[in-house]
Amino acid sequence: MTRLLATAVEHFPIAGSFTISRGSKTTASVVTCRISHDGFAGIGECVPYGRYGETIDSVIAEIEAIRSEIEADLDRKGLLSAMKAGAARNAVDCALWDLEAKSSGKRAFALANLAEPASLTTAYTISLGEPEAMAAQAAQHARRALLKIKVGTADDASRIRAVRAAAPDSAIILDANEGWTEANLAHHFGVCAGEGVALIEQPLPAGQDNLLASVSRPVPVCADESVHKTEDLSKLAGLYDAVNIKLDKTGGLTEALRMRDAARALNLKIMVGCMVGTSLAMAPAVLLAQGAEFVDLDGPLLLSRDREPGLRYEASQVFPPGAALWG
Repeated sequence: MTRLLATAVEHFPIAGSFTISRGSKTTASVVTCRISHDGFAGIGECVPYGRYGETIDSVIAEIEAIRSEIEADLDRKGLLSAMKAGAARNAVDCALWDLEAKSSGKRAFALANLAEPASLTTAYTISLGEPEAMAAQAAQHARRALLKIKVGTADDASRIRAVRAAAPDSAIILDANEGWTEANLAHHFGVCAGEGVALIEQPLPAGQDNLLASVSRPVPVCADESVHKTEDLSKLAGLYDAVNIKLDKTGGLTEALRMRDAARALNLKIMVGCMVGTSLAMAPAVLLAQGAEFVDLDGPLLLSRDREPGLRYEASQVFPPGAALWG
């Protein structure tokens, strides 16, 4: 029996809205890829991201373009050359991992030669807004161990200080989403150092990374939009202290594991992040995030409805997926 490929589009409402420096959204739209064979079915989820020129239609078209190869037994290694890095490949790659796990009776972590995963401390994201609104959000979640604060305006100092005052005991990751400039970079770095920020994500637009060489970095800086695949890492070493690995950027768990190992070899710290998706998208990332210095897998916490079964979240902990969900 040959494989059968199916794709689907699903929409999950976000609790309130999710706002970053590039805009807001109220719905998480995801694409799922299901690959069936011999009575088993593997599934993977991705989130198309407009920042990288992706849409629901373009992602489905990318998957459909290699339907014949997938149904003819394309494996994860072959997938790396058959599709470019991005959301579409992520959905297919994770579906292949899940299919192999279910058909072999082995968990995905064992197939990847990883230790059995443990629970992780995950960040919880505070959307960009006026300082008072962000402080109110932070106060609601001040008992969480780790908060991720969306910034990226010309004057974020008041936002940073307001959030810190509202959540004095939480560790803070600051995510500028490429929103700072050469003119305000040093100023914002100084504010972050003064407020005890643990990490700053992607302060400058991708392509302006070299500016980081000319300014003191009193707080560790993490590349996000500037890094997509393993080959990107060498030019970032020395400019950044960490890299944010997201499955929707790398194009799946297979490449993400390779990138993680290469980043470690370059003495870069690891952050494992996500788009706003369901537990199905987070599940393989939990495997990747084992041992990472920073974990941001809060996508389902930002939704008003997750898929069932979902991941278990307790306080600031996210627990590994059960076999019924993925892997």
